[in-house]
Amino acid sequence: MTWPPPYVAVIFTTQRSSDLDGYAEMSARMDELARLQPGFLGVESVSSGGRGITVSYWVDEAASIAWREVAEHLLAQRLGVERWYDAYDLRVATVTRSHHFGGHE
Repeated sequence: MTWPPPYVAVIFTTQRSSDLDGYAEMSARMDELARLQPGFLGVESVSSGGRGITVSYWVDEAASIAWREVAEHLLAQRLGVERWYDAYDLRVATVTRSHHFGGHE
């Protein structure tokens, strides 16, 4: 996925806990809900061996902040800390340059 820069990438890396009850459903719901938010461009996500990385893309910083404050997303964040993650890192970056090759979209 690529869009004309600049845009914002929110990079969320996780180490999941052993308690994943309800995690898959909440993850699917957050994906669905994010797609409805103004300024949403796209999302990419992979996981392996309890580690995961999700990168969501937004038209600007304001759109990414608005997503952070959505009530249902705040609940997911709280449950992540309380139950689903042993650790996580969140990074926000402005993409100033991007390139694309091939048909992986």
